[in-house]
Amino acid sequence: MTSTASNIVFDDIFTVNAIDKEGKKFDRVSRLYAHSKNYDMDLTLDYNLELFPLQEEQQIAVALATSLSRGPPTGGEDEEAKDVEVWRPDGKGRRGLEEDYEYVMYGKVYKFDGGPAEVVTAYASFGGLLMSLTGSYRHMSNIVLGDPVYILLRR
Repeated sequence: MTSTASNIVFDDIFTVNAIDKEGKKFDRVSRLYAHSKNYDMDLTLDYNLELFPLQEEQQIAVALATSLSRGPPTGGEDEEAKDVEVWRPDGKGRRGLEEDYEYVMYGKVYKFDGGPAEVVTAYASFGGLLMSLTGSYRHMSNIVLGDPVYILLRR
């Protein structure tokens, strides 16, 4: 469900299979394990459970985006300045993708692992909260190693 008309490089609906199945390590952080509905992808994600409480079997929409801006990237040097304009705590900026989601984190794609056949895993860190996304490379072709990325979630 990726779209070339926006900055979203991946999106799908996931069902939460388990939360903290290896035990809880931090007070306000949980690790979810989920499987996607459309692309047969597996997601492992650390998240703040106080800000975004979840339960097993719950469905969540997950998107990865290169920018919060609603339009396609322009490729200009002002792209980062435009992102700052999109989200502002005083609410005076332009409305961006964050308006459509309940929980947003900013981080960086730091690793890709190849697997059997066409299966790959992309890893990202959001200020120490980690994500791994595993599935067909065809669905992750727009996710770029070393690039900044936003993860956006909603119930």
